[in-house]
Amino acid sequence: MSSQKAPLSERAGPRLVIGLLIVLLGWTVATVFRLESLGQMNWYLIAVTILLAIGLYGSASGIPREALSDLPTVLAAITVGVALKIALIAGALLLVPLFSRPEAILFALAVAQIDPVSVAALRNDPRMSRRAKNVLLSWASFDDPITALLTVYLAAWLFPLQAAQSMDAYVENMGLNLALVAGALLLWWLGGLARRRLRTSDRSATIAQAGLLLAVVATAVVKFLMLGVALVGLFLRPFASRALDRVLLGALVLATFATGMLLTSGTLFLHGLILGAAAFVAQIVVGLVITWRYAWMDRVHIAFGQQNGITALLLSLALLPYLDSAVAVIVPAVVVVNTLHLVTNAAVDRGWLPTRRRRTHDDTTQPDAGAGTSAGTGTSVTAETSVTAAEEGTERPRPVRRSRQADFTTDGT
Repeated sequence: MSSQKAPLSERAGPRLVIGLLIVLLGWTVATVFRLESLGQMNWYLIAVTILLAIGLYGSASGIPREALSDLPTVLAAITVGVALKIALIAGALLLVPLFSRPEAILFALAVAQIDPVSVAALRNDPRMSRRAKNVLLSWASFDDPITALLTVYLAAWLFPLQAAQSMDAYVENMGLNLALVAGALLLWWLGGLARRRLRTSDRSATIAQAGLLLAVVATAVVKFLMLGVALVGLFLRPFASRALDRVLLGALVLATFATGMLLTSGTLFLHGLILGAAAFVAQIVVGLVITWRYAWMDRVHIAFGQQNGITALLLSLALLPYLDSAVAVIVPAVVVVNTLHLVTNAAVDRGWLPTRRRRTHDDTTQPDAGAGTSAGTGTSVTAETSVTAAEEGTERPRPVRRSRQADFTTDGT
């Protein structure tokens, strides 16, 4: 028998408490075992790289073919959008006497991207329309390479002596990424051809593709070929969506735990608070600008879609040669951003934030009726219901509906 799940707005409090408890647990474990230099420990770097690879693959593999219709928006988000977010964040930090110009630019760079692990864990969120989810998944999957490229250029500009070899290393890494994708694509195509000619079973084909995917991920982790993992996720998809959702939820929990472990190095909480708030506001501005032709609630969910995690942690470790305070500032900023994300999205669902919108032909966009209950959200309130409650202050449903399944989710029935 199916049961109706609680909306996100009713689960926000428990989720926030659980997230903070996981961060605290990570800090406690690192403190008890005196793990004070995690950024220099190979096992920690390998662990967070694996989590990043899982998140990138999960985000990319959740992008359907229909997302091609939003390609201009995605390209704008991962190029102009990322650069604009960095400029807005850095500009806000420079208004505060706590940050120097190099610090403001590099800290802005570290939190400008959207964490793929966090977004991938929400890819079945029924509050959001397919279009909004496609944009966020694509944005989170492919803004990391852009961020890495900007890291090379900006570090070389700000610290020319320390970053002299960065460009050569980046070019070599990009070539290896493309080689990995080309090899995986060739093997995937040959596998499909062999399957049709030999008429092998679906089970055998799935096992072969799963083996290929594991080999790709292992290679990517060893050589840090994260762009390759994201691109491979666009075509190599051997696992069922529900099974992958469980893996992504586990990766999100472990990423939260890893964040807490880094807190043992000390924190500059005020700096992190300002950086996190600036990053969240920058996403609101850029998200609203690049989606100006979308339905209003899609724009709201994308604008409040900023989350940070493993990518920001890795960048904080990468920036340590340039800034001694990188980890102490960026780690608390990650916690601040994710807290703001949860609180503001819950406020939108409850109608506590203004959600007045223009009516366009896209306003009939329905949430993903076929999506199962999201790992970590479990909601029965759709984007339509949120719009109605927030704008009209009543529970009167909107007249445009496809089916009752578009408004409620069940436990797999």
